[in-house]
Order: sequence, then structure tokens, then C-alpha cells
Amino acid sequence: MKAAVQNYHARMQRVLDHIDRNLDDNLDLDVLSSIAAYSKYHFHRQFMATFGLSVHRYIQLARMKRASYWLAYGDAQSVTEMAMDAGYDAPDAFARAFRQRFGQSPSSFRKSPDWEPWLAAFGPLDNARSKLMQKAFTSDDVTIRDVLPTPVAIMEHRGDPARLGATIQRFIAWRKAAGLHPNTSPTFNVWRSERRPASPADYSVDLCVGTDQPIEANGEKIKAGEIPGGRCAVLRIVGYTDNLEPAALYLYRDWLPASGEEARDFPIYCQRLKFFPAVPEHEAVAELFLPLK
Repeated sequence: MKAAVQNYHARMQRVLDHIDRNLDDNLDLDVLSSIAAYSKYHFHRQFMATFGLSVHRYIQLARMKRASYWLAYGDAQSVTEMAMDAGYDAPDAFARAFRQRFGQSPSSFRKSPDWEPWLAAFGPLDNARSKLMQKAFTSDDVTIRDVLPTPVAIMEHRGDPARLGATIQRFIAWRKAAGLHPNTSPTFNVWRSERRPASPADYSVDLCVGTDQPIEANGEKIKAGEIPGGRCAVLRIVGYTDNLEPAALYLYRDWLPASGEEARDFPIYCQRLKFFPAVPEHEAVAELFLPLK
């Protein structure tokens, strides 16, 4: 029974991977059902039963998410290009759909995104993807690594996680201005609170970029710091790295007690190695570091 369920999930995962890899293509039911190796007469119902939303809506949300990321975080592109990225033939149709979904026009979102409606709009997409995310890890997935200290520039986010998108937007703009490209300057997140603390005001995370150059704040609240060196348990996560909570829970709840190791006095953190939308979401890569004594 377990093997049959795993096989079913693997076939559905192939479909999600294909959609994410081919958002610019015609993703019709015949193609997707053949990738899953299911009858097209049943596939759409199987997809709905598995993920809680239709294939059509899943594709719409995936395309809209990519377009919104480019608007908020990417280099300037025209609304026409954004419309094409989201699968719309005309900018006005894209703008109407965007406003209906997020309560803002694309140009307004680019200048000053309202992140709470954005988070709510993509809740169904995130829930669908979480159904097949890797949640089961084993000790073979964890390596112990001696990490060298890394000097970093830090932008702190303190307060409601719903506003984290605005901090990320400012951080990306600052590092672009500073010439700290992700390909040459490593990106870290250091979590100083729970992902969902009892009070949203207590949420705390540091956005960091590795650099040993003097820091020019350019009007932002940027400070110099360091990711300390030392032994770390490292867990690599591939695909859908927005939520690393399942991986962190595995390290704390399962791996750490069984390992005989003790955690060091520095927060758990991650290094983001491949980013969406530069790569499809299922190809995003992050490594989670649990500092050890």
C-alpha cells in the first residue's frame, strides 16, 4: 500500500515539476495527463482531489506568482512582458486579473506591494505544493560540516512576517546598488524567532549577504556582522524552499536527540543557493545549518 501511494505521489510530482519548468508553454490536459500516465478523462479530478484546486487554477496561480516576483524583486520589465509571462495575450487583461487578485494594479504593486493580499492569494498554491513536499528526512540527509566564518552585511526584519516581503524588496534593491550579486556574494537568512511566534510582533529574521567590503548603507539600516565558523549539521533542501519549517523540525526533533550532539549558541540559519524565479520553484536550493558545539 505504501509503495502504491508513493508511486501515485511521484507521478503527481512529475506533473508539478513539468508545470513549473514549462510555464511559458501550452500546458493542456492531454500533455499533463500523459506525464502523470493517467487517463485524461480522470486526471483533472485526480488533480483536484490531490491538491484541492483545479489544474487550470494551479497553472494560473503559478504564472501569476512568477510575474509578481519579477514585478516586486526583478529587473524592470514592461507590463506587456509581465502579461506574457503570466499567460495573458493582452496587458489590459493581465492588469484586470492582477487587480482582482491582489487589489492593486501591476504598476502600483511594483512601486509599493501590499503583501497581505498577495500572501492570501497564493495560499491555495502553497497548500497544493506542500502536499507533496519532502517532509520525511533521514540521518543520511544530514552532514556535519566545519564552516568558516563569513562576514556579512545584515538587514534586520523585526515584526509581522506579513511585512517580510517589503523588507526583502528593500534588501534586494540595496544589494543590487552595492554590487553584491547572488552569483558572487552568498545569501543567508538567520532566524531569531519561531516562524510563527505567538505574537506576530515577535517575528525576527536577519537577511544577510556575504561581503568583506566596507558597507555603504545608502539610506538603509544595514549593519556589519558575521556568520560564525564552527561545526554545523547541514540539511540540503531542493524545491519549494519558502517554508523550511519541516526541515528545521526534523533537525531539532529527530536528528539532534539521536545524534548525541548539542546545539551551539547561535540561531539556525540557511544559505540560499538557487532562487525562484531565476530557476523554477522545484529547482530552488537551500541548505539549513544547525550550529553545533
